[in-house]
Amino acid sequence: MQRWVLGAPTMSTVDRSVPGGVLLADLAQYCTMLGDDALVLAHRLSEWGVRALELEESAALGGIALDLLGQARILLHRAGEVEGAGRDEDRLAYFRPPEEFRNVRLVEIDCGPGPGGDFPTTMARLLLFAAWRYALFERLTQSRDAVLAAVAAGSLNRLARHRDHAAQWVIRFGSESPRRMEAGIQRVWPLTAELFVPHPVEARMADLGCGVDPVQVRDDVSGVLDEVFSVARLQRPRPADFGGFRRPGGRDGVHTGGFEFLVADLQYLARAG
Repeated sequence: MQRWVLGAPTMSTVDRSVPGGVLLADLAQYCTMLGDDALVLAHRLSEWGVRALELEESAALGGIALDLLGQARILLHRAGEVEGAGRDEDRLAYFRPPEEFRNVRLVEIDCGPGPGGDFPTTMARLLLFAAWRYALFERLTQSRDAVLAAVAAGSLNRLARHRDHAAQWVIRFGSESPRRMEAGIQRVWPLTAELFVPHPVEARMADLGCGVDPVQVRDDVSGVLDEVFSVARLQRPRPADFGGFRRPGGRDGVHTGGFEFLVADLQYLARAG
């Protein structure tokens, strides 16, 4: 079942009924949030193409992007079927305006290969995202929504590999080029606070046993980062906490500068057809 869930979202044997007490709009938006996180980061990682440090690494980044696209497909499909507005995962991915995307802003910023970053910055972002996503999905396996629970369970091994892959690079750069690695971490750090501040939809879904309050995963993520930074001999940014965040943010459709260009690039071929 888990293999299927990440491979073919239109022939599910998973119970697709909506749990009692859950608003359809909340479930659709929650799935959209998680799906958009994966979709946008997959697009950012795919921008590296064959420009990574090694061909093997280009293949690895491509594999991570494909894993995230697998998550995005089933989550956006679930959002569309619950929403009931005639929009499937392709319509949601390729025919929404930028302000309707609900991803966290960490996944959308340019961390390279463009002028906004480099490979260490890309690995810093991937470490933060994958550590957070793993902790979130570990709890989401207990969701009352069977589709969310199945996607989460089927994604854990992959997310662990994403997290560990990024951690190995952070440790390597901490030894070989600590200034570049610290600069990469500083670039993405201001956007981490948003990961741990619940949107009202996230809070309601958590209260009903269908979602996860992101506050609950803060300590888990902090522990992973402390371990990686210690091995890499890197200083954790100050403040050591994840800093402050005040909505609105990406979950509200308020994105960073240039996001509309990212979405235009993502949607170009689908719209051209």
